[in-house]
Amino acid sequence: MPDEDQLGAAVRKLVGQVSHWTPPRWAASAWSGASRAALMHDLVQWMADRCAEAEGRPALPVPRLDNDLALPDQLQVVAADLRRFAPESVQADAAERINALRGAFA
Repeated sequence: MPDEDQLGAAVRKLVGQVSHWTPPRWAASAWSGASRAALMHDLVQWMADRCAEAEGRPALPVPRLDNDLALPDQLQVVAADLRRFAPESVQADAAERINALRGAFA
């Protein structure tokens, strides 16, 4: 396996942790009192905002889909854009946030 960057590794681990979750598990409250789905969507939105900054375009809201099972896919898409456009420091910050969320979901 080729060397994987910090962001790619964090995304892969989080997706592996949550990709099999059912809707009730996504709806469960996390440590903050917010649902796990809300926390994941907030992370995806934060990453999308950083990507917009890096691209020099206005930030747009990430759609909050009716099916929480799409959240891992949204994370992967936004992370791919972030890896392409954002500086390494932003990517490292994103990886830290992803790893913190993984811990909160444990």
